[in-house]
Formats: sequence, structure tokens, C-alpha cells
Amino acid sequence: MKPKSKKLNDVMLILIGTFLMAVAFYFLMMPNGFVLGGVGGLGIILGRLTTFSVGTWLTGLNVLLLIIGFIALGKSVGIKTVFCTLLYSGMIDILEKFVPLKMPLTDQPFLELCCAILVAGIGQAMIFHADASSGGTDILALILRKYTHTNVGRALLYVDIVICVSAFFAIDVRAGLFSVLGLVAVTFIIDNALESFTSCKYFIIITDKPDEISEFILTDMDHSATLVRGEGIYSHGEKAMLHTVCRRREALRLQRFIKQADPNAFTIITTSSEIIGSGFREN
Repeated sequence: MKPKSKKLNDVMLILIGTFLMAVAFYFLMMPNGFVLGGVGGLGIILGRLTTFSVGTWLTGLNVLLLIIGFIALGKSVGIKTVFCTLLYSGMIDILEKFVPLKMPLTDQPFLELCCAILVAGIGQAMIFHADASSGGTDILALILRKYTHTNVGRALLYVDIVICVSAFFAIDVRAGLFSVLGLVAVTFIIDNALESFTSCKYFIIITDKPDEISEFILTDMDHSATLVRGEGIYSHGEKAMLHTVCRRREALRLQRFIKQADPNAFTIITTSSEIIGSGFREN
């Protein structure tokens, strides 16, 4: 992907991902007291215990963590993280002012929890895919990684669990149970959504017409391939084996062309969780 296209794509992912997270947080998590960890969960608890709104707490905590991050980490905090953090807090503030909520949208908390997990998980995965973060406890992770030998993932999980369990005492048992369930589920949603963004297809094509298929891969798909010459054990005839990778949306085009160019080709297609290199994700 060209640099300008990559930047535009990242901006779009951040905008859409942040919007999805804000919608899930404001319309589904806040009214039900679903505390899934992080600064958002802490904001919900503090909003219930004080006279300040959740949006105010969210903005204050995120700005405080950004300041701490700049002091401790300098420029490594990243412009994307700053942009995403302020955008997310701003969206929550705007929603609180213009779309005030007094109660949950429905009388089905489990349904709202499922929707919150799905929408927030996809939004978070989009932000991660753009090499950004929504700030909050992610900044604490960067600080821990720099100054200690602590396992960052484990430390953040412990923080999220503490915030999540606080819902039992700050809100009620029902909210606490839903929060624990949501915290576990959202992790799987983010992991699977991230994998769907980066997954590619790996083709092994055994064919008698390698030149035609190679030309299609090079000119029409703008990818390359590796050609290996071999011998068929059954026929003892010379065989050409092409190895190439492409994105999932391109795989069907390549399959159709192979069938058209060489109906007798033997094609093996596997799914790769990620491809690192020229034309894909740069290391």
C-alpha cells in the first residue's frame, strides 16, 4: 500500500473504530454499568460514586495519563494515540450533552452486553490495526515496559480485573457478573477481529502453464511469486510449482484465473494469519 493511501486508510480506521467504541460505551455499557476494565470502566464507577459525569471523568483521566505519558515516554506516546484518545473522550462528551440517557435502551441486559462486546471489540481491533490505541491503560503499559521488567500484558489484565470486580461493590452484583463475562468475551472478539484484518491466503499452484499464471499474478494482482521446478512422482514428468500470497479479497480472482488458464492445475490454498514483507505489512 502506498504511503498516502496507508495514512488515509489508518485515519479512516481510527475514525470508524473510535466511533464504534464510543457508541458501544455510551449507549450500551454506561446505562447498564458494564465495567470492562480500562479507563472507561473506571470512569463508569467514578461517575456512579460522584456528581461528575462519566464523560468528564473519562476526559480528565485520559488527559492526565497523556501528560504522564509525555513526561515518562516523550514522543513515543505517538500522535495517533493522542488523536484517538482525545477523539474518543470528545465523542463521549458530545453524546452526553446532545443525547442524554436516563436508562438502558432495552430491558434485555444480556442482549445489550453482547452488542457492546461485538461493537467495541471490532472498533478496538480497527484502531489496533491502524497501529494506534485508545490511550488510557495502554499508556500505562508503555511506561511499565520502559521502566520495569513486568509482564505488561499480565499487569494490564490484573488492572482490568480489579476495575471490573469493583463493579460488584460500586454498582451491584448483576453489573459485576455481566462485567466479568464481558471482559473475558471482548478479549476474544478483539483477537479474532484483528486476525480477520491481517489474514491472507497462501497459494501453492502445481501447473503446466506457469508463465500465464505468473503473468497474471505480476500484472493484474501486482504481487510476485516463487517458481520451483520439480518432478511428478506418479507421471515422472516435469512440473512447475508456483508459491504466492495474496489478501483474502484477491484470492477468488486468482482461483478463477487458475481454473481458466489451466483446468488441470493442482492448487493448495491455506490461510496465513499475517504476511510481513513488501506489498503487505512492513516489519
